[in-house]
Amino acid sequence: YLCLVASGGHTFLARVDDPAEYEVLGQTLDDAAGEAFDKGARLLGLGYPGGPEVDRLAKEGDPEAFDFPRSAPGELDFSFSGLKTSLLYTLRDRPEADRADLAASYQRAIVEALVARTKKALRQTGLERLAIGGGVAANSELRRAVAELDVPVWVPPMELCTDNAAMIAGAARFTTPLPYPDYLSLDAAARPALSS
Repeated sequence: YLCLVASGGHTFLARVDDPAEYEVLGQTLDDAAGEAFDKGARLLGLGYPGGPEVDRLAKEGDPEAFDFPRSAPGELDFSFSGLKTSLLYTLRDRPEADRADLAASYQRAIVEALVARTKKALRQTGLERLAIGGGVAANSELRRAVAELDVPVWVPPMELCTDNAAMIAGAARFTTPLPYPDYLSLDAAARPALSS
């Protein structure tokens, strides 16, 4: 199946052949989708985390009110830094602009970028199933948009979208357990070490 993971730290598309085997097809080149929501929320004077705040306000606005850019940095890669900058300049040049319209248009740009690359990856790979994950999977517009794709879609329950512990535990069930005391020598690192 194809998997779209969109979170505050990273956004990527992967072909998943087995729980322990996947191939990244496209990924974040700068700001991740969740990070774009957080930064956009801050610019709009909303709270943190920004995703739920933008989603809530966007429901009161017109997603066609502003034409924010949909960056296409590479075939399946993602870039949201230009979108954030566009929102910043719009707020600077039009301080009277309706915040709900800005939120709705900004959210639409993020969701359309995610869905456009997801559709392209489905076509390129021939995969016929999709799963989404990460905190942005809680976004109501993204959930609606992927439900309209012509493939079966697995979307996690809302309460699990932002529960990192549940995601790690879910992934861990597919790994080989290490007996005591072997697991005590494991190194915990947020990012894999770079090889020299």
